[in-house]
Amino acid sequence: MPAADTGMDEAGFEADLQLVETAARQAGALALTFFGKDPEAWFKGKGNVAPVSEADLAVDKLLTEQLRAARPGYGWLSEETADDRSRLDHERVFIVDPIDGTRAFLAGGDEWTISIAVVEHGRPVAGAVFCPVREEMFLARKGGGAWLNGSRISVSGQRGIEGATLSGPHSIVANEDVLSAGLVATQILRSLAYRLAIVAAGRVDVGAARGGPSDWDLAAADLLVQEAGGKLIDLTGRNLIYNRVRTGHPALIAVPEVLAGPMCDALRPLIG
Repeated sequence: MPAADTGMDEAGFEADLQLVETAARQAGALALTFFGKDPEAWFKGKGNVAPVSEADLAVDKLLTEQLRAARPGYGWLSEETADDRSRLDHERVFIVDPIDGTRAFLAGGDEWTISIAVVEHGRPVAGAVFCPVREEMFLARKGGGAWLNGSRISVSGQRGIEGATLSGPHSIVANEDVLSAGLVATQILRSLAYRLAIVAAGRVDVGAARGGPSDWDLAAADLLVQEAGGKLIDLTGRNLIYNRVRTGHPALIAVPEVLAGPMCDALRPLIG
């Protein structure tokens, strides 16, 4: 088990936030050198359905070198690095998605992101979600609010399900039962981290995902939503816990706090 630890203070969170912001910008610059240039790509994972490219691996290598050198006492969890579980022995862990939205990246879409979080005792304390093509840097640290390109952001003021805008995969936003609950479908975004970040920014009221997302898809955006006055929760209303043995999560929603209960009740039988 990890040794007892009292946790970081605000200065520590801020130092880690500056570190992950710098790393995210460097990673975005590297990814852009591959973007639109037909990088080598293949499929991975169970059923060989998840795309990965040489750009994903190059960015992962850069982030590994930059972040682990800066914080050698932190654990490491990345979508593109073999998980040796040594991360479970650390109080603090980097959780990284080198390119979130690889399908969008390979197709020339502009919504793919770099997602980096520092997690302490299972919850994110510093995070960056960077969308290089749109030049949008979303940042948050524990107790410090959520920010987009230097301006503070907050979730929307929507107070009811009727008329609430919804972003999610096609299987959710095109579901007639979901729409009959009063939700209004909006754009489909192939980066889950970005989908949640725009909820934090108040551009969309609700972000949804079916079961299956992993720690690296969620941790940084989770903090953005929380610090913007919202919640990222499963459909029983529970917060997500990161850096466990199993990194997968059930269906979930990102919402303004006032909508958390009603939205869970409405969507649980439909996408749970």
